[in-house]
Amino acid sequence: MKITDLLKKDSISLNVSAADQNAAIDALIELHEKVGNLNNVSAFKKAILAREEKGSTAIGMGIAVPHAKSFAVANPGLSAITIPAGIDYKSLDGNPSKLFFMIAAPDTAADTHLEVLSKLMTLLMDQSFAAKLLDAKTPDEFLSIIDAKEAEKDKEEAAKKAAAAPSAAPKKLLGVTACPTGIAHTFMAAEALELKAKEMGLAIKVEKDGSAGAKDVLTAAEIADADAIIIACDKNIEMGRFDGKEVIITSTKEAIHNPENLIKKAVDGETTVYKHTGAVTKTADTSNESIGRQFYKHLMNGVSHMLPFVIGGGILIAIAFLLDDYSIDPSNFGSNTPVAAWFKTIGGVAFGFMLPILAGFIAQSIADRPGLAVGFVGGALASTGATFAAPGGNIPSAFLGALVAGFAAGYIVLFLEKICDKLPQALEGIKPVLIYPLCGILVIGLVMCAINPVVGALNAWITGILEGMGTGSIVVLGILLGAMMATDMGGPLNKAAYVFGTAALASQNETGYMIMAAVMVGGMVPPIAIALATLVFKNKFTPAERKSGPVNFIMGLCFITEGAIPFAAADPLRVIPSLMVGSGVAGALSMVFKCTLMAPHGGIFVFPVVGNVGMYLVALLVGSVVGCLMLGLLKKKVED
Repeated sequence: MKITDLLKKDSISLNVSAADQNAAIDALIELHEKVGNLNNVSAFKKAILAREEKGSTAIGMGIAVPHAKSFAVANPGLSAITIPAGIDYKSLDGNPSKLFFMIAAPDTAADTHLEVLSKLMTLLMDQSFAAKLLDAKTPDEFLSIIDAKEAEKDKEEAAKKAAAAPSAAPKKLLGVTACPTGIAHTFMAAEALELKAKEMGLAIKVEKDGSAGAKDVLTAAEIADADAIIIACDKNIEMGRFDGKEVIITSTKEAIHNPENLIKKAVDGETTVYKHTGAVTKTADTSNESIGRQFYKHLMNGVSHMLPFVIGGGILIAIAFLLDDYSIDPSNFGSNTPVAAWFKTIGGVAFGFMLPILAGFIAQSIADRPGLAVGFVGGALASTGATFAAPGGNIPSAFLGALVAGFAAGYIVLFLEKICDKLPQALEGIKPVLIYPLCGILVIGLVMCAINPVVGALNAWITGILEGMGTGSIVVLGILLGAMMATDMGGPLNKAAYVFGTAALASQNETGYMIMAAVMVGGMVPPIAIALATLVFKNKFTPAERKSGPVNFIMGLCFITEGAIPFAAADPLRVIPSLMVGSGVAGALSMVFKCTLMAPHGGIFVFPVVGNVGMYLVALLVGSVVGCLMLGLLKKKVED
């Protein structure tokens, strides 16, 4: 695609008389309407004016490039006018603007035209080229000037690639450019830095964070090897990857108008060591990732977004039990008093987002933003248990079903994107707003209605085995329940043990209360054992794990087993057996000591209603220490 594929003869008007900025905008929009680029003129003008409010698109040197990305654009395109007398367009350099290009970009995920537009923006940095355009007498001459310059630029790029050789530059420089819309200033700033570096005999690679996604992305190796990095951005970007590097943080305006000054500062060491205060995200080459590594990455994206809901909601539910009065109505414990009911309701709502969030962000990791909605719906259907026979839901597939939903949703959307690649260009605008969500949600609904009965039957089978054990081997049952709570930490085995424990409460006898106590202590041990191990066996954990480990004391005491998931996922063959042993020991001791629990949740907050609470604490402590020692024995040392 060439620039003249977007800029038509009929969308060019030369020697225009315009009194002010608004008149120039109207003239440019009228040309877009004339060639059929717009489907809603007023909406597009609003988008243009909204962009101008963020900062003038007059870049100086007599040039202005108003632009907008909007649903009001039917076809991507350019319009151009010249105003020889010049008007005040609030230029960055304070001079009148005479040469105008207006970019109309559709609000879709497909932004192939932006590469062409970025080329035009870089060509305009050549002042002699802009002067020739201003002197053009006819639209045909205007277009021929652009064609000639574009051919010259393409030839230069081809020669640059053909003659690519290791740079002898004394400094290894990198850059990142980004503007709010990612259309014009992003590429012009990058071009200015690259051209000036070339003039100075230096090499620089610039990552352009445009609206079509990042181009020329900096790799982890390049960042590690760089002497200095110029960050010329007008919006937030991922900065964690630059932790500890020499950087210059500036704006696209500065990069466009003073690239030489920025490059000299980078070469002369007039930089600042960047210290990132949040989590450090490093860029990695993912082209050769194994299937297992990809699965882990997608899973962890879901888990990391899920945990805040689990932690916040779980603790609020625990507070509800602490504030309630069990004697009012044992069957309604946790909601007997208005204050307790308030806490439990809020906590329950937060906790209820766990499965949709898990599935949604797994799908997003696989298929980016289009996968999010489809994954959310899949996770919600796993929670409600929708089936073909009962669309409203009656066979929840819980955690395992949400995992299936997340991965299924992601790959369903990828499949839809592949199919939609064959659709006409005119339909680009409806893909992300209609085709992907409508078809994706429909397909994931069919998948989950088929999956829920299967996974529900698996959960029922596991529960049936537990019920068949009866009370004849109560200590063995305690070991089994405790170990199950630590096996998949929120998965079907964990949930089956928990459901069995809560169902046992209905019997309102000592055995039922003992079963519930064993279940909860088994679920409290894994996070506490992890927290202890990160303090006692520091050389067995990474710095990040040691930093987050102590938080698991709180999670364990609040009966939030899921806090151990990141550690288990990172080293399942050693961590999960260790935690199963610790939880099994705690469950057995709870049974031996005949500890009882009449609440289905709450952790330490419901210890006031635990029977034989002193020995219950002993069971919890012993199980946690055993789990900690097992971790120290089985886990390998790690390199900091």
